[in-house]
Amino acid sequence: MTTRLDGRIALITGAGSGLGRQHALLFAALGARVVVNDLGGAVGGEGASTAAADTVVEEIRARGGEAVASHDSVTDIDGAGRMVARCIEAFGGLDIVVNNAGILRDRSFAKMTAEDFEAVVRVHLFGAFNVTHAAWPHMIERQYGRVILTTSAAGTNGNFGQVNYGAAKLGLVGMMNCLALEGARKNVHVNCISPAAITRMTESFDLGKLGDYMGPELVSPAVAWLASEDCAQSGLILTAIAGHYGNVRYVETPGVQFDPVVPVTPDMIAGAREQIEAMAGAKPVRPGPLGDIVDHLKAIARL
Repeated sequence: MTTRLDGRIALITGAGSGLGRQHALLFAALGARVVVNDLGGAVGGEGASTAAADTVVEEIRARGGEAVASHDSVTDIDGAGRMVARCIEAFGGLDIVVNNAGILRDRSFAKMTAEDFEAVVRVHLFGAFNVTHAAWPHMIERQYGRVILTTSAAGTNGNFGQVNYGAAKLGLVGMMNCLALEGARKNVHVNCISPAAITRMTESFDLGKLGDYMGPELVSPAVAWLASEDCAQSGLILTAIAGHYGNVRYVETPGVQFDPVVPVTPDMIAGAREQIEAMAGAKPVRPGPLGDIVDHLKAIARL
């Protein structure tokens, strides 16, 4: 099987450098027509420049691909609408959205300001909402779409000094879980990429020898697969780091089922702690807000 993106139209945010640039170059090489979006700001979100997006467009065209630039900010809901309009005006539609734009304002929680927290959440979480919300009606109408959200181990695993970033990134997992259900009947798949790579956002981290194996070009093939027609999955968290690819999944233990018509006390919870926490028999969480509760209640003949 050969994964291709021929004829597909992709909007990639934050594509002026780092991971986004690599995504754009690979998508174009695989046959996609690409809208390269980048505000051109600093890692902390300050400033703007058209050069970042324009340079990547020139690279794609020099290699025989098709691309146009977008310089709007993902934090501007009207700007998100203009990005989608740019796709339609330039190429006649929109099939793929890769939400990659991001900033960092790392601080320990004690030193983090409300502005630091809000700025990061606004770009990562609200930015992904703005762009995806603008693209969604077009995908639903055409009954085809691939949306990739960029999460992080800082959200799923945690990281010191990144409360703002981790909160935003785990919020994107919640967005994916809900949108995967909403898009299912219209062939609109929504997945997360959880990458780690050496870019300008991470170059200050001291990773030692590990950094030699963390090129951003090792992440983009996973994103291209998620964006392809071959990807039938939705609601997947795909990790990509140093040539290793995996799947982060939330699981639930069998736990304990008390009779819901009998009062439950804190002492009962404490007494059942080991059974609640035991991983034997744990299985992936069932999509939807009720999980496996119906099965648990049937097991004690309450349903």
